[in-house]
Amino acid sequence: MTPVVTRIFTTSQKLLERARQSLAGGVSSPFRASFPVPLYFADGHGARLRDVDGNQYIDYVLAWGPMILGYGHPAVVEAMRRAAERPHALGEQHELEIQVAEKIQQIVPCAERVAFTSSGSEAVQLAMRLARAYTGRNLILKFEGHYHGWMDSALVSYHPAREQTGPLENPNVVLASAGQVANTAENVIVAPWNQPEILEQVFARRGPEIAAAIMEPVLCNSGCLMPRDGYLETAREICGRYGALLILDEVITGFRMGVAGAQGFYGVTPDLATFGKAVASGLPLSVVAGRREIMEQMFGGGVSFGGTFNGNPVSLAAADAALGELSRDGGALLARANECGRKLMTGIEAAARRHGIQLTVTGFGGAMSLHFTQRTELRDYRDTLDDNREMLQLVLRRALEEGLHLVPDGRLYVSTAHTDEDIAATVQAFERVFESLS
Repeated sequence: MTPVVTRIFTTSQKLLERARQSLAGGVSSPFRASFPVPLYFADGHGARLRDVDGNQYIDYVLAWGPMILGYGHPAVVEAMRRAAERPHALGEQHELEIQVAEKIQQIVPCAERVAFTSSGSEAVQLAMRLARAYTGRNLILKFEGHYHGWMDSALVSYHPAREQTGPLENPNVVLASAGQVANTAENVIVAPWNQPEILEQVFARRGPEIAAAIMEPVLCNSGCLMPRDGYLETAREICGRYGALLILDEVITGFRMGVAGAQGFYGVTPDLATFGKAVASGLPLSVVAGRREIMEQMFGGGVSFGGTFNGNPVSLAAADAALGELSRDGGALLARANECGRKLMTGIEAAARRHGIQLTVTGFGGAMSLHFTQRTELRDYRDTLDDNREMLQLVLRRALEEGLHLVPDGRLYVSTAHTDEDIAATVQAFERVFESLS
């Protein structure tokens, strides 16, 4: 058996204790507290990070997804530097807003019009408000396990316990946070994802009340589950037939699955889409894109929207540079990143098999997830409830000791900065982790 090296995290642990005396919980987002060891980082370049104790990592967290070009990409850094030398906040118009909006129009199929804000949660709120105003209906249909931000109207049936879910054909609407207003449940209905027959039944019962169906086109936030063949097309057709809008939440898949996102990959054009994370390669920026007549409701159509930091010059400078890099040569950088990711998926699964460990790796090259389960195929959130979570936590801790930085729910993101050598080293590290557990 190959021993796993024990790393020292003393400085990170001391900083965390210090942070807890001033910062609520010691971290700026509660999700970050779920890492095996909440680390403090000193530097990063490309696909590598160095923590304050001097430990080096191949990074697959990518700041929870945004660092699609890796750390310190020269084009993004230079764009930010130039923007920072001028007024870094205006609250007024500037030409970069037009340039970036035009680039998104050229890249994203649904983007007849574009609006900027600062986070994915905000973008979803705007998309749902636009949909309700356009249709004159209140109900939003969302799907079990899908995450659309932390705000009251969206944080519904995200990760319900098995006993909370209810019948598959008619799931319970499960609020996910203390302090969440109870009447949220009056404006949302829930369905299992990837079940076209049940989707048809839901619309047959409630179709005239549904303003929009919102979904992640790949269920990245609950295990990186892929849509069944034809499912997105079916959802598009059903929404159209009942006069409801289709909203694709591409905060993760956008500018990652391909330059045109999941909608470009699958050839399914939604009425509205939300983007974030990769769009500005790590700067705070989110986007709502969609049909002209829906988006223009903000100007003369009675839909309220605003934000002091909307269209921030530094964020848009980073987005301009990032979109230029990602779209160059027909999206060659992303194509290569996804190919590297597919090799990693295959390599990790093969390493597990060699050591008698049951593992299914789901997703696409740029975003994947580890499932320690007897299932060889996972289609919806309820399938993930059979995962061995204790095994996952053990693997995550051992992987950290081996110099692999992974998302604490078992996700891995692959950037354009990951090399073939990084992928090979990662598979070898997983080989040692699985050997130590077999």
